[in-house]
Amino acid sequence: MKLSSAMSRLGTETAFEVLVRARALEAQGREVVHLEIGEPDFDTPSNIIEAACKALHSGYTHYGPAAGLPALREAVAAEVSRSRKIKVTPDQVVVTPGGKPIMFYTILALAEKGDEVMYPNPGFPIYESMINFVGAKPVPLPLLEEREFRVDTEYLRKKITKKTKLIIINSPHNPCGSMLSKKDLKEIADAAIEHDIPVLSDEIYCRDVYEGKFESITQFPGMPERTIILDGFSKTYAMTGWRMGYGVMPADFAAQVAKLQTNAASCTASFSQMAGVEALTGPQDEAHRMVAAFKERRDLIVKGLNEIPGIRCLLPKGAFYVFPNIKEAMKRGKFPTAKAFADALLQEAGVAALSGTAFGQYGEGYLRFSYANSIPNIKKALQRIGEFVEKHK
Repeated sequence: MKLSSAMSRLGTETAFEVLVRARALEAQGREVVHLEIGEPDFDTPSNIIEAACKALHSGYTHYGPAAGLPALREAVAAEVSRSRKIKVTPDQVVVTPGGKPIMFYTILALAEKGDEVMYPNPGFPIYESMINFVGAKPVPLPLLEEREFRVDTEYLRKKITKKTKLIIINSPHNPCGSMLSKKDLKEIADAAIEHDIPVLSDEIYCRDVYEGKFESITQFPGMPERTIILDGFSKTYAMTGWRMGYGVMPADFAAQVAKLQTNAASCTASFSQMAGVEALTGPQDEAHRMVAAFKERRDLIVKGLNEIPGIRCLLPKGAFYVFPNIKEAMKRGKFPTAKAFADALLQEAGVAALSGTAFGQYGEGYLRFSYANSIPNIKKALQRIGEFVEKHK
C-alpha cells in the first residue's frame, strides 16, 4: 500500500523497541534486568481492581460520553482543583485511553503546516513525533546538565515567533527527572501570556516528587485559560495497562478535544473510568508507599552510578528515571554514540536501558535508566554496568 507522506514523519517510542530486543534475549535463556520501560513494577492497588470488577458486574460495559463519564470528570475536577489550587469544572475535563491522546489531540487541534511548536529536548519522544506528523516545525528547547536539565527561559523567549502555536513543558520530567522551579514557570507563563500562546503542561509525574514540591504553571493568573494539563493514572496508581489519562483545559477547547476523541476512539472504557473514580477518591496509602519506594531506589541507583568511573549522575527530583552522563565511559570504551553503548550494555551485560538520543538530539552522551524496579534488580544492574564499563576501558 502506498502510505501518505505524513507516515514518514511519524516517530516511535524506543522503550518498546528495546523491550522487544530484551524479550528476545530472554527467550534465548539470557537474564535481563529491565531498566528501559517507564512502568511501575507494583500491582494496581486492590481497592481499584475491586471497583473495576464491581463496575463490570453493575453494567459499566457500554459506550459512555466521548469526554468521559460524569462521575470521573467530577472526581478529576475536584482533584485538580485541590492539588493545583485553581477552579476546575467537569466540562473542562476530557478522559482518554491513556495520556498520549491528550498530546495528539492538542497538537492536532492547534498546529498545522508552517506553524511552530516548542518542546523540551531531551523529552518524551511523542512530542516531536506528533509535531512532525501534523507538518509543523518542532522547535527544541535544550535541557542541559549544567542547568540541571531545566528549560532556559531566556532561550525560550528568543525562539518565540509569530508562528509559535504551542509550548510544551513537562515537570517532573521524563527522561531527566528534573523539575521546573516556580521562577522557571513564572517566566514561561509571562512569555505565554505576552504572546498569547497556549501551553501543554505534561504533569503525569506530579505525585512522584522527592525534593521540594510540585508546581503547576496554572497557578499564575492568566494561565488556567491558556493551559492544557495532561495527567493520568498509569504512574501514580500503577495502572499502565488500564490505558486511562485525562486533560484539563478551557471548556470551549475541551469540546473540540472531545470531538477528536469521538473521531478517534469514541470513548474510554466505562468500567476503567469507575476504577479511576476509586483511585482518586479512595485510600491513597498504596500510592504513597510507591513514592517512598521509588525514593529509596533513586538514592541507591544514583549513588551506585556515581561510583562507576566514567559515569556521573545528577540526583533527580521527580519521576522515576535517572539520566547519567556517560561521555567519559563512551570515550574510554570507544563507543561512538550513546545508542551503541546502550546496545552493547544489553547484549553483553543483560541490562536494558535507553540511549539519551531516544529522547532527542540533546540526549547524546547520556542514558536513561528507569528505577521502577526492585532493589535487588537495581543492585544487580549496577554491578553489571560497573563490570561492563571496566571491561571497555
